[in-house]
Amino acid sequence: MKSIRMPRWAWLLALPLVALAATADDYAGRWPLALARADGGAYRVVLDRGVYRQLQSPTLRDLVVVNADGAPVATAVFPPDAPLAQAGDSVALPWFPLPGDAGAAGLDIAAISEVASDGSLRRVELRGASPGADGDGGFVIDASHLRGPLVALRFAWSDTQAFDRGYRVSASDDLRQWLEIEPDGRLVQLRNGDRRIVEDRIVLPGVRAKYLRLQPSARQPVPLALTGVRAELAGQVAAPALQWEELRGHRVEGRDGVAFDYVLGGRFPVEAVDVVAAGNSTGRWRLESRDATDAAWREAAAPWVAYRVDSGGQSSRSPPQPLHGLSRDRQWRLRAGEGSAIEAPLLRLGYRPETVVFLAEGRPPFALLAGSARAARSASPLPQLVDALRAARGEDWQPAAATLGARQQQAGDAALQPLPRADWTRWLLWALLVAGAALVAGFAISLLRSKAE
Repeated sequence: MKSIRMPRWAWLLALPLVALAATADDYAGRWPLALARADGGAYRVVLDRGVYRQLQSPTLRDLVVVNADGAPVATAVFPPDAPLAQAGDSVALPWFPLPGDAGAAGLDIAAISEVASDGSLRRVELRGASPGADGDGGFVIDASHLRGPLVALRFAWSDTQAFDRGYRVSASDDLRQWLEIEPDGRLVQLRNGDRRIVEDRIVLPGVRAKYLRLQPSARQPVPLALTGVRAELAGQVAAPALQWEELRGHRVEGRDGVAFDYVLGGRFPVEAVDVVAAGNSTGRWRLESRDATDAAWREAAAPWVAYRVDSGGQSSRSPPQPLHGLSRDRQWRLRAGEGSAIEAPLLRLGYRPETVVFLAEGRPPFALLAGSARAARSASPLPQLVDALRAARGEDWQPAAATLGARQQQAGDAALQPLPRADWTRWLLWALLVAGAALVAGFAISLLRSKAE
């Protein structure tokens, strides 16, 4: 008798799997996750531009992590300045300023440096250069005591004025032969009312070298008032640097004057703006944004003057401007003042990648799903869990690292189309799921009663 009944209801056990599979079908893209360790429990992964460009929700609700069975796990998005995204312990490094004409002098640093027997620098004196020369000549950093790959340098300074300085970073093991490893590292300090943008970190490609040299990309009349340099080694978690999306726009003329419209593909957490025009240029700009064509334009940044001056093989341009507040709007408009450019300039929108934390529930491997007009991630208590774990294990505790793999096509553009108001297929599926669960429960109860009799 049992062998006859089993095939009639056993297929209902597969209905939960069908419902879980529908979760994946609601998302456009899939990113496999590689875990740094198998027993991490909780993991953190930094979002990249590919994920942001797929997202549709302004609150990032169309993003979730699933396990090997396709079941969603507890997932939450943390801002880049959250405690778990801050830099861990770093190592202080000695540094030595160079005279303002050091670059032009082309002197041999090794010939005039005092090096200890352990390879550390004791003194750097550029003989032949003018000790009182004006300008920023850069500086040499002693990294001879580090025992791991250097992934970033973090700087502290006493300057109070706004600035945007570019530096070329080179590495050497003998102070004679230098290899350029970063052509345009930038240190930035900007203010707009109560808002402040500081970029005090230069990312490096995991370099192993005894010495590093920073040379200004363009002439600076005043040296940077450095007060400290710290190294971040591979494996340490650090707040992401400001990244940029570059947009091409088109000219719009109306009663309010000339404007240039741009479209940002994705839900980037934009916090800064930069305008780049070809050749020598200057112009006064106002930046506005909105999320949809039928919405009103809102001021996104205070009016500012953007410029670019090319002279003597060097280029100077205005620094980026902070926004009034973080924005995930898709549509952006530059309003030009009198005498501004005829062609649309390049619009650069700056953002810092956020961090996704998830709990390793169920079987690995895990994957991140993103991009949907029909699905939304459920709320989870992960922020409270992270706070509790940091309180129990110390403020330095971090979720284990995970990294995004290459994007895989999931439902594609179909997931970006909202469901019809009456989706009878989905309602029928859930009705069958509930009915199946009821039948299974009824069968189990009848079976227990028959055994009891």
